[in-house]
Amino acid sequence: MLVRRLFWSLAVLALAGTAGLYATAPKRLDADALAGLVPDLVAGAQVFLAGGCGSCHAAPNATRDTRLNLTGGQAFVSDFGTFYAPNISPDTRAGIGDWSALDLANAMLHGTSPGGQHYYPAFPYGSYGRVSLQDIVSLHAYLMGLPAMPNESRAHDVNFPFNIRAILGGWKLLFKSTDWVLTVAETPELERGRYLVEALGHCAECHTPRNILGGLQTSRWLAGAPNPTGKGRVPNITPAKLKWSDADILYYFTTGFTPDFDTVGGLMVEVVENLAQMPRDDLVAIIAYLRAIPPVP
Repeated sequence: MLVRRLFWSLAVLALAGTAGLYATAPKRLDADALAGLVPDLVAGAQVFLAGGCGSCHAAPNATRDTRLNLTGGQAFVSDFGTFYAPNISPDTRAGIGDWSALDLANAMLHGTSPGGQHYYPAFPYGSYGRVSLQDIVSLHAYLMGLPAMPNESRAHDVNFPFNIRAILGGWKLLFKSTDWVLTVAETPELERGRYLVEALGHCAECHTPRNILGGLQTSRWLAGAPNPTGKGRVPNITPAKLKWSDADILYYFTTGFTPDFDTVGGLMVEVVENLAQMPRDDLVAIIAYLRAIPPVP
């Protein structure tokens, strides 16, 4: 009787372990997931801007003329260690020149590397998981046309136990979701704004507070958060605090000037440079979205 109980206990543990490994294993798209999708370079350039790719992956202190040299190297400090943006130029050795569009899709949607490893969520696949396959195909084509840079990517400086990538599968299981936070978008403009803010623009990655494990607190969506640099706070941009007029917000997006004649600072400098190059209709859609989300004090 004791042996039988021991056998069934071990069997249950083995099944639970197998199920856990399956549930937390790196996910991939089917091999034919991108079949029939044709890249659009103009759309790819807009995805590049809206996604802020150059803001993170250009070299530290890159100038306007070198923002498309995606050497990586910028440091992002967190409670779990310091992450360094990798080289995503089309260099085949140091960059992503040998990536297929499917590789890029797996990275953006599932946080899975071509080699089958979990990426750290410092790469915002928690938001990019909502990006359309068509936009990813177009972005891939655009990236492959940028200058190839031979700079080696810098290794992350991550504390134990967070340097064990296998545990990231559990993090994804707990916190990664492709559900929209604004569940209903009643107009095409609002739907576009939701896509730009929640997916491509990944605004919540900075503007939403996180729990002790680094997951976004969606109940306080865009309600502001501590600045990772330790200087000040990232502001609350829900209707509870964002009292600027639509015209003021649009002016800020295109010039970097606030209604009080202050200027944009910090990481938002890069964001505004991207916004200023985006179509006006997209900026208006973002404003519509910010008006539609629930106010969070």
